[in-house]
Order: sequence, then structure tokens, then C-alpha cells
Amino acid sequence: MPVVGTVLVIILIVFILLILASCIKIVPQAQALVVERLGAYMGTWSVGIHFKAPLIDRVAKRVTLKEQVVDFAPQPVITKDNVTMRIDTVVFFQITDPKLFAYGVENPIMAIENLTATTLRNIIGDLELDETLTSREVINTKMRSSLDIATDPWGIKVNRVELKNIIPPAPIQDAMEKQMKAERERRADILRAEGEKKSTILVAEGHKESAILDAEAEKQAEILRAEAKKEATIREAEGQAQAILKVQQANADGLKMLKEAAADSAVLQLKSLEAFAKAADGQATKIIIPSDIQGLAGVVKAITEVAKDN
Repeated sequence: MPVVGTVLVIILIVFILLILASCIKIVPQAQALVVERLGAYMGTWSVGIHFKAPLIDRVAKRVTLKEQVVDFAPQPVITKDNVTMRIDTVVFFQITDPKLFAYGVENPIMAIENLTATTLRNIIGDLELDETLTSREVINTKMRSSLDIATDPWGIKVNRVELKNIIPPAPIQDAMEKQMKAERERRADILRAEGEKKSTILVAEGHKESAILDAEAEKQAEILRAEAKKEATIREAEGQAQAILKVQQANADGLKMLKEAAADSAVLQLKSLEAFAKAADGQATKIIIPSDIQGLAGVVKAITEVAKDN
């Protein structure tokens, strides 16, 4: 009997130790525990060690405070121009209030998924196909704002919403591919036309510049020829002026020599006669000689005859 009592005591002690150990709770980083007492909310335990009353307290929910990512399956939506397409979304959310998250909605993830689908349908219903394909940022912003407001009573903050894929129907995809191909061909034709246009313009500008250079060269040649002709005329005129100047200088020197030699009138008349002789040298057929020179000629003839007799 004492042995049985000892075993019972040991079992009781082990049981008590197990109960006490279960009452010690250590909350790790980025987590929170929602605790109830007798079925009612008692408090939220954050990071650290905590103790709960045995049998009357229990951990109702363990909540992760990290940012979480949920990738929802593609949802069928209809655009404003009645095109049915499938869009899948990715939602980034974070739990900010563990109490509201534990008691706000039965299944928060399913609630967010359904809310995302309905919000997406409402937004896409106001857009046409082309706007849907080119307005991802606008759709993301509208969805994030709507979801954040709707999930706030659940203790959830929606940080970001992204449209992962937009999948239009196969006929629409074929039409889009044909349109894209036609657009590429049109751009290629435009680029070729612009290249040919620029080439033609460059060739024309080259011909124009060549013609301008030829005209400039011809003009310079004309100017050089005119300047050469002008220089030749000036030099010819200067030569004639120099010749006239030398003739006049020679005449002046002759008169000066006659004056210095005190030549009488007879010598002067002989000079005049020589000048007339030069003037009539084989060119004139008739020469009119002044009377005083004629008398002088007679005297010269008589002197010449006397000189011959002697």
C-alpha cells in the first residue's frame, strides 16, 4: 500500500508539473497570441514569456505579424465593351490587430479572395479592353485602396495588390497579334520612307552645295581674270607714260644743252630742219616749210658747195 501511494504521489506531481509547464508560453518574434479566459477574450500576448491560469485560460489563436502574400486563382471578368477575360491577382497584406483578425471574420483568406474578385470585377467593368491592358497601375491602386478599407475591420492592412496575368480570349489574342504585326510593318514602312526621304534630301543638298561651289569658283575665276586684265592695262599705261616721260625728258635735255651751248638762230633753224626731215622720212609726199627755214636751207647749200671747192 505505501508503494501504491508513492506511485500515485509521483504521478500527481508529474501531472502538476505538466500542467504548470503548459501554462508557460513563450511568444517568438513577429507573432502574437490571442488568449481567452473561460471562453471570453482576455488579451493579446506579444513577444516574450507569459503565464496563463491552468484550465481556465487557453490560446485561442496564434497570429503571424509578418507581411504575407496570397496568390489567387484567375478570376473571370467582363470589360465595359463586353470582352470576357481572366485575371489573377497577388495580394500583399499584414495583420495589424490580432484580436480583430481572430474575431472579425471566420476565414480571413477566403474573405480577402472573394473581396478581391468582386472589387476586380467592379473596376474592370468600367474599363474597355484597351484600357484594361494599359492601366495596370491604375487598377492596382484602386484595388489596394478598396481592399484596405474593406479589411480594416478585420485587423488586416493591404499593402499592395498586383495584377499577375491578364488573359484575354484566344480570338482577342489572335486579333491583338495581327494588329501588333500590322503596326510593326507600318512602322517599318514609315522608317524606310523616312530614310529614303532623308537620302533624297541629302543628295539634293549635295548637288546644291556642288553647284554653289562651282558658281563660287567661276566667280573667283572671273574676278581673277578681271584683276589680271586690269593689272595689264595699268602696266601698259604706266609703260606708255614712262615712254612719254622719257621723250619729254630727252627734249628737255636737248633744249638745255642748246641753251648751255649759246646756239644762235641759225643752229636752231638747222635743228628745226632736221626735225622736218625726220617727219618726212619716207612717209610724207608733200611738206610745207616755213620761209625762214627755206632761206636757211639756201645758206646751208652754199656753205656746203664752198666746202667741197676747198
